Amino acid sequence: MEEATYSNIHLALVHFPVYNKPGEVVVSSVTTLDVHDISRICRTFGVGTFYVVTPLKTQQELVERLVGHWLKGHGAEYNPNRKEALLKTQVMKSLDAAVVDITEKCGKKPCVVVTGAKQMPNSIVFSALREKMQASDDPMLLVFGTGWGLEKNLSRNADHILEPIEGNGAFNHLPVRGAIAIILDRLLGRGGS
Repeated sequence: MEEATYSNIHLALVHFPVYNKPGEVVVSSVTTLDVHDISRICRTFGVGTFYVVTPLKTQQELVERLVGHWLKGHGAEYNPNRKEALLKTQVMKSLDAAVVDITEKCGKKPCVVVTGAKQMPNSIVFSALREKMQASDDPMLLVFGTGWGLEKNLSRNADHILEPIEGNGAFNHLPVRGAIAIILDRLLGRGGS
């Protein structure tokens, strides 16, 4: 089976600015499971770069140490699949820094698409975004929040807000790893949306 790659499609997991449960803007903690699992999900769907976004130096060092272990350390020999999954994982201090990195790599600013669990006015539906992706090789950055969601200015400044995933009931609080897997499958998977 031929492998499809979407090196022009990038993903950012944002830890600041995000909300906590009471609605305050905070920095959320990086979890190593997110880094491992989302790297594997991105590799499965052929995504370009996976950016872990945090302004905290200690959290940046944690991600760099984890990635380094699997790329250069004992982990590289122990689990080559994990090494392959983490090859395109990078840590950035801000979402703006990720946009600059993509712009430098691709020669063009990416279309920024934010995600969230709430329905927002003028959201782009999955099928329309999938068609947009298939019709162009222009860079795109899919932005996911941690904590209780992305700070509202990130949505205001985005090119698109993706419609939320809707389940079968009122409960709507997917883990970010699950949401990323579902969204990438709908946008990039062989089955479509």
